Amino acid sequence: MKFLIMNGPNLNLLGSREPAIYGTDTYETLCRMVKAWAQERGDSADCFQSNHEGALIDAIQAAQGLYGGIVLNPGSYAFYSYAMYDALRAVSVPAVEVHISDIQSREDFRHRPVTAPACRLMICGHGLAGYTEAMEYLKTGAMPGKKL
Repeated sequence: MKFLIMNGPNLNLLGSREPAIYGTDTYETLCRMVKAWAQERGDSADCFQSNHEGALIDAIQAAQGLYGGIVLNPGSYAFYSYAMYDALRAVSVPAVEVHISDIQSREDFRHRPVTAPACRLMICGHGLAGYTEAMEYLKTGAMPGKKL
């Protein structure tokens, strides 16, 4: 399976951005981790990050026919980008939304992501492991450690 790992605004600053919330691992560490996970299973993963909503929408649209699944951390766009919601619904590529932190225990505005309903599943609060959990779900239909 070929995965598209998409990250939105400010995720390029992982490691230095609010480490008490997001940890000290860098964006480069995240990309190495998901690519290694995929390669160990005979799959592949491409990482894409942008601080621009239109670039993320373009990447979702371009995924059609190229990828078997999208792992998406939309960053703050999760809370107001109906355009990203529409793009996710417009393609047949299944997506899982990931948030490094537990958004339900943070500010009120983070409690209602608008992009998550266009995804098969949302994983939050599992740190960077949420990305590989999302990949596992897209590949097998099950979360790691859980039987179908």
